[in-house]
Amino acid sequence: MSGYLLHEGATVICSHGGMAQPIVPNQRVMVSSQPITTQPYPYTIAGCVDPPPPFGTGPCTVGMWITGAERVMASGVPVLLQDSQAVCVLPGTGLEVIETQVRVKGT
Repeated sequence: MSGYLLHEGATVICSHGGMAQPIVPNQRVMVSSQPITTQPYPYTIAGCVDPPPPFGTGPCTVGMWITGAERVMASGVPVLLQDSQAVCVLPGTGLEVIETQVRVKGT
């Protein structure tokens, strides 16, 4: 995996259009004047339009990252990259990175 590092201001959405934001960005490392994000911490999701059962699986509320950088760490944990994979806890759908900074890459 190789891609640009995710930061707090990156645009990340669930598959239903809900906006995802990091719960705990890493305040010690900054790119584009914003803290980066790391793998073990979830993202909260707001505005998901997936209807609750019985018409759907319910709105996405939390996204967990299952992959991160292999070689770049911050505070001892993998940083998140533009091509990192995540899954929403309740419905099991993914998160998609729409936009992030384009100055710092990691692998």
